[in-house]
Amino acid sequence: MNELLRMCLIICPLILCASFVDSVAGGGGLISLPAYMLAGLPTYMALGTNKMVNGIGTAFASANYIRSGKVQWRPALWSAVAALAGSALGTRLALLIREDILQLILFIILPVIAVFLAVKKDFGQNDKKRSLTTRQERAASALIGLVIGCYDGMFGPGTGTFLIMAYTVVIGMDLLTASGCAKISNLASNAASAVVYLIHGKVLFAVAIPAAICSIIGGWLGSRFAIRGGSKRVRGMIFVVLGILFAKMLYELLT
Repeated sequence: MNELLRMCLIICPLILCASFVDSVAGGGGLISLPAYMLAGLPTYMALGTNKMVNGIGTAFASANYIRSGKVQWRPALWSAVAALAGSALGTRLALLIREDILQLILFIILPVIAVFLAVKKDFGQNDKKRSLTTRQERAASALIGLVIGCYDGMFGPGTGTFLIMAYTVVIGMDLLTASGCAKISNLASNAASAVVYLIHGKVLFAVAIPAAICSIIGGWLGSRFAIRGGSKRVRGMIFVVLGILFAKMLYELLT
């Protein structure tokens, strides 16, 4: 079998699945990046192709959320700008903080989040009455973008999911609107990373083009699934993402 065809047969179905999951609750990178590695792409080529494809899929998912009025622009844009700075800072901090320590911290935090969601069944079902002033909301949004963008630069997996949780807890959004806002922030960070990888020639277009088509389909289907099902479906998918992330880290800690 042609090597390129073999790669596409491995990558494309997984990218469609990853984009679907990501457009609902974030965390698609937990599926997409290993797909490229499984197909045999070198590490940096896999990273670059992944960022390029994810950016395209996220753009289409974002358009669905925007058309449905599920994006609050003020917090989304403040977070997106701060996330760019946070990602750059996180990349530098990654050289100073051991990854296994960060993994151990997350290994403890993830079950706590899952238990909280299981007990608090009405979490994120509706917008809470906002107690933040405009200035406080801007500051909170920027801080969310900075902190989680920093995490993205240091480590990465589950960034979109943590953005959704932060928007819901700190700003009081329902989970569906939080998911829409997270897409805007993710789109900014993906676009910035993709440009860097493109400049350095780390995107394999023969794979990226068919994968991008699958990413668009998955992003469109996932965002429609979330919009039609509301916060309940986003909440359910968050459990799936947390489970995948927990299993991934458990495997890495034990091997």
